[in-house]
Amino acid sequence: QVQLVESGGGLVQPGGSLRLSCVASDITFEVYEMGWYRQAPGNQRELVATITSGGNTNYPDSLKGRFTISRDNAKNTVYLQMDRLKPEDTAVYYCNALLRMSYWGQGTQVTVSS
Repeated sequence: QVQLVESGGGLVQPGGSLRLSCVASDITFEVYEMGWYRQAPGNQRELVATITSGGNTNYPDSLKGRFTISRDNAKNTVYLQMDRLKPEDTAVYYCNALLRMSYWGQGTQVTVSS
């Protein structure tokens, strides 16, 4: 059974950094496009970043320069480095694995507040 397990969320002050991790099991990780999405209360889930099997990355313009996605195929893990965090980055962050099917993790809460 495919599992995606996120970790690394928490409470951080504005301007701070966090690194999220997502470990995948029971998939051929290296062929999957991996992504991070987020959902704030009352909002729809939105794209944060994706990384293809070849390492190409994609970000919405609003997050370019602050967020960085990377992957370690040897560890079946995708990371999201988040810098210069803002209160509006507060959300539940979800990991996604996409090939012919789409799989989601349970999410990890990120709260940016002083």
